[in-house]
Amino acid sequence: MSESLSVSVLPEEAVPKRSGANGGWKDFVAGSLAGAAQVAVGHPLDTIKVRMQIGGAAFSGPIDCLARTVRSEGIRGLYKGMASPLAGCAAVNSLLFWAYSYGKFAQTGSLDVTPTLGQIAIAGAGAGIVNSILASPVELIKVRLQVQNSTSIAAGAALFRGPVHLATHLAQQFGVRGIMWGFWATVAREVPAYAAFYTGFEFTKRRLAQALAGGDSSKLGAVPLMCSGSVGGICYWTACYPLDVIKSRVQNAAAPPRGLGYIASAAKDIMKEQGVKGFF
Repeated sequence: MSESLSVSVLPEEAVPKRSGANGGWKDFVAGSLAGAAQVAVGHPLDTIKVRMQIGGAAFSGPIDCLARTVRSEGIRGLYKGMASPLAGCAAVNSLLFWAYSYGKFAQTGSLDVTPTLGQIAIAGAGAGIVNSILASPVELIKVRLQVQNSTSIAAGAALFRGPVHLATHLAQQFGVRGIMWGFWATVAREVPAYAAFYTGFEFTKRRLAQALAGGDSSKLGAVPLMCSGSVGGICYWTACYPLDVIKSRVQNAAAPPRGLGYIASAAKDIMKEQGVKGFF
């Protein structure tokens, strides 16, 4: 989910109780609406996050990054790259919802069976792998547009008018590698991220259901579910933030990497430049 981490959730009781493969229309609608709302609200913060991850040494902190972005580029600077996740959020979130639901079904044999937290974690990790197929190119376009500013253009970087222009350029210059740039870095982030997210969400939801609704999570209101989602979000970023820094660095490099060793290489470069704090 993923505008870098932002995730939307569909309460378990809202998933159609038919089969692992046939109950997808609510997943699609929920993923589309929640994803679009998340992008609209969270993108400015995500822009600051990405700029800090890639050029953190140039800023004294997030407030400094925010102030300098608005001062040099206006409020619109905070929304650079938003078209990519906004256009892709329906597909990305729907694929994530489907993969997670199917992952639970594959382990329990029925959506009527409540999975254990271990099964939730496995389903979340599997959903992260599947989700990366769409999330990786969406994130790539977003990240590269988010860091495009007057300074980078003056230094010789190309100016891209939007996601289609950038995607076309990458495909023409690098082929499929240019579109799937940083795929394995995205997988490395998504697997622990969604395992942690869904486990944290389900654990909190079940505890709140025991405390407030006699153990019936279908009776929980919006506030308890929001609290559960908040805990899940904290778990998400706690599990994956250093990997997200690596992914952002990789996807903003001069050329797409080859092989699998680039993840470790990027981590070494960050450690050499900024030490452990560079990962946070």
